[in-house]
Amino acid sequence: MATAAVASPSSTTNSPAGAPEARTYETTLGDLAGTVAREGVANPAIILIRRPKAIAAALLHDTVEDAGVTFDEIERRFGPQVAAIVRELTDDMSLPKAARKRHQLLGAPSRSHRAALIKVADKTSNVRSITLCPPDWCASRKAAYVDWARQVVHALPSVERDARDEFEVALDLYRTHAEPGEARGGLYAL
Repeated sequence: MATAAVASPSSTTNSPAGAPEARTYETTLGDLAGTVAREGVANPAIILIRRPKAIAAALLHDTVEDAGVTFDEIERRFGPQVAAIVRELTDDMSLPKAARKRHQLLGAPSRSHRAALIKVADKTSNVRSITLCPPDWCASRKAAYVDWARQVVHALPSVERDARDEFEVALDLYRTHAEPGEARGGLYAL
């Protein structure tokens, strides 16, 4: 499996819709795994016992798209449950970008609990990245991405309140740091 590609600090993948990566891949993956691990768990000592499959899927969620890893490899190394979660989170890269984005939005309500939690964590991390390490995008493109991410998260089935609250904090941070007019955004062109 191409784990080096997954953890490469110089990787330009896994940034929101192809943005240059100012935060490292490890930071993004750490954000996701941390959010998935701690949601609804009061005692950190039991996190890995309760959520190992979700944490593994959070760390692997973009490997098929970005690192050329196959679902068969994930299943062999991490088991069928982890592979199934990763499959739920993987875009069909044979589709045009607009179709992939539409598919994420329309498919959001049917995501499993684990996949929904990872999706919320992923969108939270992406909105933070756009805010704290902005890609070289025009204001309207950043606003469109953030608005689309908001629509996806709001369409997901219920997950722990802390995860949704963390996403809302990331949205507020974006609104606070956005250029004038940028935070108003608009519907993503589906």
